[in-house]
This record gives sequence, structure tokens and C-alpha cells, in this order.
Amino acid sequence: MKSITIKGSERESVGKVATKALRNAGAVPCVLYGGDQPVHFSAEEKAFKNLVYTPNAHTVVIDLGGKSFNAILQDIQFHPISDSILHIDFFQLKDDKEITMEVPVKVVGNSKGVMAGGVLRLNQRRLKVRALPKNLPDFVEADITELEMGNKLYVTKLKTEDFKLLHPENTVVAQVKISRAAMKAAQEAAKAAKAPAKGKKK
Repeated sequence: MKSITIKGSERESVGKVATKALRNAGAVPCVLYGGDQPVHFSAEEKAFKNLVYTPNAHTVVIDLGGKSFNAILQDIQFHPISDSILHIDFFQLKDDKEITMEVPVKVVGNSKGVMAGGVLRLNQRRLKVRALPKNLPDFVEADITELEMGNKLYVTKLKTEDFKLLHPENTVVAQVKISRAAMKAAQEAAKAAKAPAKGKKK
């Protein structure tokens, strides 16, 4: 999985006054969990742009000068009005311990059903996976090539080589629905097929 580096500095004071001062200065207070002790730090809000405002999934290298940690974003709080970032929690990665996170679904292939006039619906845009840090995928590939009109692609059909998908087996990832135009055409075709039959009864 691709990684983003966040440069920050450790926080000596974690009280409300210090936190407010950080936010007023355009910085975001953060906490890193998963180690022996939580690590409190801050970084400029713009440093999180490529991590937060993207559909992609990333691991994070937190660079605090003399120290660096590999982590994932665990929780984020936004201001209810301005949408500015208020606080972020990170979780430290360890090479020998599996981690759970959500990654995007990448659709590949040309569905037979779509080419026949159906409409593709992506039911799951992100899926929860569990793996060792080195095996975390950038995305989960969903091949829709064999989907006919009305077919569904279940999570059990996805390739999972070095990671596990944490979803029930009946989870639908994508499906091809009959479009209104295709339905109307089928109805008109059915009416046309019945017309001669009515004529023969006279």
C-alpha cells in the first residue's frame, strides 16, 4: 500500500488552552495509539490534504523529527460548520500484527449485461480488509466481465491473495440492473409478440 509522510512535532501540553491555540494557528492536534504509550503531536492542517480528501487508502509515516512511526488513520473529527479538521487519531503499525482498514473497490472489465443495455450499480465502494501491514492492498479488484443483466457480484468472488475480507458471504459488491429503456423495449417486444396471436383467434 502507498504511504504518505506527515511531518509534525510532539506536543508538550495537551490541555484545552494549548489545543485551541494549535487550531488557531492552523495546526491539527493528533494522537498516535498502539505503542507503549500514546504519542501526542500536531501537524499543519494542509499536511493531511492527500490523506483525508481522497478516495484512496494510504498508510502514514509520522515524522516527528528524531522519531518516525508507521501508522494508519483510525478516527477523524471535523468541525460541524466549517468542516475543518479538529482532531485525528492514528494507530501504530507493527510488522508482525495484522491490521484492519477500509480500502476502495476498483471495478475492472466490461460487463456483458451493461453492454446489452443494463446499468451497473456499485453497492460497495469500500471494503474492510485485514492483513499484515506489508500485505495491505491499495484497492480490492472487482471484475464485472461475466455479469449478465440482473446478475450480482458477491464478495466471495473477489480475489484475496494476502488479505481477508471482513464481510458476510452474501454481501453484494456490484450488480447489473435492467435499465428503464431496456425494460420498456422488452415490454414493447412482448406486446408485439402477443399481437399476431390475438389476430389468429378472430
